[in-house]
Amino acid sequence: MRGYFLSASGWLVVGTVGGFIGAIELVAPDLLGNIPWIVFGRVRQVHTNVNMFGFVGTGLLGAAHYLVPTLLRTSLYSERIGKLTLWLWNLAIAVGVVTLSLGHTQNREYAEFIWPIDIGVLIVLALIFYNLFQTLRRRTENLLYVSIWYVFGALIFTFFTYLFGNAIWNPDTGSITGMPDAILAWFYGHNVLGFFFTPLAVASAYYIIPIVCRAPLYSHTLSLIGFWSILLLYSHIGTHHLIQAPAPTWLKVIAITGSVGMVVPVMTVLVNLWLTMRDRLGYLYSDIGGKFVLAGTVWYLLTCLQGPLQSLPYVQRLTHFTNWVVAHAHMGVFGFAGIITFGTIYFILPRITGRPLYSNRLADIQYWLFLIGMIGFFTVLTTAGLIQGNGWLNGETVYRILPQIHLYMILRASLGILLIGGAIIGVYNVFMSISIIRGQGMERQKN
Repeated sequence: MRGYFLSASGWLVVGTVGGFIGAIELVAPDLLGNIPWIVFGRVRQVHTNVNMFGFVGTGLLGAAHYLVPTLLRTSLYSERIGKLTLWLWNLAIAVGVVTLSLGHTQNREYAEFIWPIDIGVLIVLALIFYNLFQTLRRRTENLLYVSIWYVFGALIFTFFTYLFGNAIWNPDTGSITGMPDAILAWFYGHNVLGFFFTPLAVASAYYIIPIVCRAPLYSHTLSLIGFWSILLLYSHIGTHHLIQAPAPTWLKVIAITGSVGMVVPVMTVLVNLWLTMRDRLGYLYSDIGGKFVLAGTVWYLLTCLQGPLQSLPYVQRLTHFTNWVVAHAHMGVFGFAGIITFGTIYFILPRITGRPLYSNRLADIQYWLFLIGMIGFFTVLTTAGLIQGNGWLNGETVYRILPQIHLYMILRASLGILLIGGAIIGVYNVFMSISIIRGQGMERQKN
């Protein structure tokens, strides 16, 4: 787990720096000299994939390796497989960064990694599932707590989502053709968030909040309703990104209906968690991990209210192809899943090292940098998106809209400094927390 957590915090630094470079190029496109491997079209792909798979994915997969054995009251089936999956996962992300920087890409949203990397990702997911499933088989705890359901659901659905979404049977392009490819692309683009990050983040929240609040989960029944309803509703809503395209009308209707219906599993999860923490917020604020997770649940609410709203055709006339959607993506990946990821790291790390976190003060500074940065991102990008959408609806051309949003792009880049600062603090805090325990272990061996 320590390797997963240190890797995740390190990848966050890479991802936020990549995002900052991209933000600078949106303000002054020629400032960095058009160096090929950091031009916007490449660095943006590095930014999204590193933050999604390198930071959030690595951190939550590491958490799964802690949650499953702990909740099943047994040891991990194979530490060797666990270490192998960590190294293979990091290798896949690292090769992905290099190849994307060199311009080798499938050029599809969130599925830019080339075919050999896709195969590597699938192998890692299969190995992790095998390791955790064998752990499940050896359990001494008969009750499968809801976090277990979410972890295994995430691994199974992510494997098949990634397989089909990257069209791995077409190694040359990673895609199919025509309108079916657009539908497939957004089936993947939406489900990689809904079936990878969301279940693993919710699994962590379901584990952490009752412990921090020193209270049992409000309702195990509600938790399972949330689990099965997200599986029922989420898989087919990606087409709401294609309402303006010639996708089949019946599929658009199903996508919009499912998007609105997602209020059910989301509110089921949040009501369950918030009733668990009722009258116990003091416990949450006194625990740095719980504090992060609580903030993540609030971002989950905002993300999942905005999603159904922007799936409505009348609203999408204004928001489609604008920075409103960019704000929504940042809110989901970083605000919801990302903040819960770091909360989970800070909660679990002391439990696996046997010592307190290196610095709660640094973690608290990081918390506020993330929170202020994300609030600013959401506000600035949403405002810029509304300006773009309103101008286009009134017949304005792109070149006349760009000067109107230039200030917002400057603010966006400035806010990115807060997120980079938080990422650097995070990796330092995690590294020191791990190195202290390692250093003490070496001292004991010498003595």
